[in-house]
Amino acid sequence: MTKQAILESITEIGIVPVVRTTSAESAIRAIEAIYRGGIRAAEITMTVPGALRALEKVADQFGDKIVLGAGTVLDPETARASMLAGAEFFVTPSLKLSTIEMVKRYSKVMIPGALTPTEVVTAWEAGADIVKIFPCGNVGGPKYIKALKAPFPHIEMIPTGGVNLETAGEFLKAGACAVAVGAELVDAKSVAEGRFDVIEERARKYLAVIAQARAEMKSAA
Repeated sequence: MTKQAILESITEIGIVPVVRTTSAESAIRAIEAIYRGGIRAAEITMTVPGALRALEKVADQFGDKIVLGAGTVLDPETARASMLAGAEFFVTPSLKLSTIEMVKRYSKVMIPGALTPTEVVTAWEAGADIVKIFPCGNVGGPKYIKALKAPFPHIEMIPTGGVNLETAGEFLKAGACAVAVGAELVDAKSVAEGRFDVIEERARKYLAVIAQARAEMKSAA
């Protein structure tokens, strides 16, 4: 997929599931469940044991049917390794300019983590495609996104932390282009019990919440 197509897909889908499990196998099964639930994007964090193997398997299995990303990418070396494993977008928990540089070099989508206004602008100026606002829930949630979007309407933002079924729609209304959801979608208990049907059902609910929020935004415009 082209960089533009990846960006458009993420925004259109409106949700990036963050898959952080205890094994590569469970990460793959979680993504299969997310896919069955209708979400066509997923991010495998580098904290998953065998994360690169999981990326390779998902990329082989789904090809262009899913927008696949690598999360918790702490350095340029990890970014490149996950790129070769099939990741199309790259998410970091913090702002590291050399990682942004590496991803830009290969024309892939970069979503670095930032929190303060200074970090947000620094990330954007360094070439971020979207800035991940993390940990957003701890500093005001949707209100914080709204506050950041006032001076930076041109910067696309995805909040992480504090996003759940109750708040997802509020984040979009506050100006987020999409939301990222971790344990509120792929929770450790369901994974441990092999209840991937629970994750599938939850994926549907998130898509419904996003569709409703966008419909309300449209009618209010």
